[in-house]
Formats: sequence, C-alpha cells, structure tokens
Amino acid sequence: MATIQAVLGNLTAEERHVLTAVNSGASTLSLLGSGFIVLCYLCFKELRKFSFKLVFFLALSDMLCSFFSIVGDPSKGFFCYAQGYSTHFFCVASFLWTTTIAFTLHRTVVRHKTDVEDFEPMFHLYVWGTSVVMTVLRSIGNEHGHVGHIGRVAAWCWTETGRTGKAVHFFTFYAPLWGAILFNGITYFQVIRMLNNVTRMAVGMSDRGSQADTRADMKALNRWGYYPLILIGSWSFGTVNRIHDFVEPGHKIFWLSVLDVGMAALMGLFNSIAYGLNSSVRRALFERLDLLPESIRRWFPKKLKSRSQQPQHESELVSLRIEDQHQ
Repeated sequence: MATIQAVLGNLTAEERHVLTAVNSGASTLSLLGSGFIVLCYLCFKELRKFSFKLVFFLALSDMLCSFFSIVGDPSKGFFCYAQGYSTHFFCVASFLWTTTIAFTLHRTVVRHKTDVEDFEPMFHLYVWGTSVVMTVLRSIGNEHGHVGHIGRVAAWCWTETGRTGKAVHFFTFYAPLWGAILFNGITYFQVIRMLNNVTRMAVGMSDRGSQADTRADMKALNRWGYYPLILIGSWSFGTVNRIHDFVEPGHKIFWLSVLDVGMAALMGLFNSIAYGLNSSVRRALFERLDLLPESIRRWFPKKLKSRSQQPQHESELVSLRIEDQHQ
C-alpha cells in the first residue's frame, strides 16, 4: 500500500518480516474480495448499470492497488518505478471513487436529479486525473529505490528522504484522503437525514403492512452511514503513524506500524463487502444457484436455497430511482 513504504525504517529484520507478512496477507484478502466484485460485474449483465459501474471502478482500483502492494520490488530500474507509482496511483483512485458514489447518491436522493449518468466522463477525469497529479507530485523530495531490505530481498520501492519527502507524502495522499472522508461523511449525513424524514412521513400515513416494508428499507439505508467509517478505520492508524514519524523520525512504534499496514491493506476487502455485496449481487448469485443440478443444490443449506426465491429489498436506491425516472 501507499503506507508500507513509510513504516519500515528503523525496524529490525524480524519486525520487517512481520510487516511483510501482514501486508501480503491483508492485501491478498483485499485482492480476492475486490476481484470477486469485478468478476461479478463482468459476468452478470444485470449488474451493468450506472450505480454499480461506479462500484466496479472502485473494486478495480482496490484490486490493482492490492496487486501492486503484494508484488513488492520486482527488479531494479523500470519495474521498481512502476511498482511505486502504480501503488500510490490506484490507492488514491480507490478513495476518490467513493466520493463519486457519495455524490451520485446525494444528487439523486437529496437534489432529485436524474442526470447523474451524464457525469461519468467528469468522474473519470476527476479520479484518474487527480490520481496522476498526486502521484507525480509524490516524487518531489523522494528518491526512488528499494525500501525494506530483509536479508537480501528488497520488499518495496519508493523511499522517502527527509522531512520534505514526508511532507509531500502527507500532502499528496493523506490530505486528499481526509478531504474525501469529510465529503463522504457530510454527504451521507444529508442523504440519511432526508430519507429518515421522508420515512417518518410515510410511516405516519401508511398501514402496518407498509410500515414493515419501510422498516426493512431503513435497515438497508442506515448501512450507508457506515461507508465513511471504512476509510476512517483503514487509514486512522496510518495517519497517526505518519504524524508520529514526522515528529520523531528515529522512533518507530511497532504495534502502530502493524495496525497501520494491516488496516490499510484491508481497505479493498472492506469496500468489496460494503459497496459490492449489495442485494443486486446477492440476488444474481442466488439466481445462478437455481441453474445448478439438483444433485449439487441439495448440499447447500435450505435457507440459502430459498433466498433466491424470496423478494429482496433493493438497497441500491440510486439505481432504482434512476431506472424509474427514465421509464
């Protein structure tokens, strides 16, 4: 991840081995989780709508970020540069895609606009363009080379030299990261507050049967409130570790470094669960279970088999509203 290069200095060989293992294990989980979402989007045509397309690009960024984080230092020269730049680029792109999802929800739910699909070219320019700029600026004050030499094996590329490199790292990664967290938090707060108000009005005017449906819908909607917590949980330890390293560069806190590396590397897994495994994906998977031979399906739990035949509450309120308004 973008964080692993900065935590290895002044650590023993054994501690570096631990951090390498933590990073590889957590990044592998994120690679598998985000790769599963990418595969679902490519295989299931019913998922290829605008709202899930944003989730697809989020998962794709997470998958490539995790991949390059696992790769380590492939060789000297070009591949070392490519690994350092690519990891930073896709990690930045990942949290920027979450802001496009938040923007889409806000514009659709709060502002009642139906033109969100027109913003797709702008989203790509914003995400990929900002990622390129931040990655290029990241090279200022830095000296590309091998970081984390463990025995004779170099674990990562892209080292920092002095306070200038550390300050640039904070500016090009953690500053836009916490800007994205702030934007997502405010946006989801406004979306949930409006939906809560609408739901209270609907409950007061509906019968008991409708109230049961409303409560189920609110259970899905309230999940949105946890989305900003993914970035906070993934990068809080890394932020504290960067600040501590800037203030006391010669003193590393090992347990903080472990949490820093592990939680940051798990971001892709968290995103794939929260954003990717929604009701549309689950329904598509359950429908495919019905296509399997009975000799195979009987090995699945009865509860799992029956879910594909039950109506599910759509948690992708954006896609529902967009489709309804286009019809």
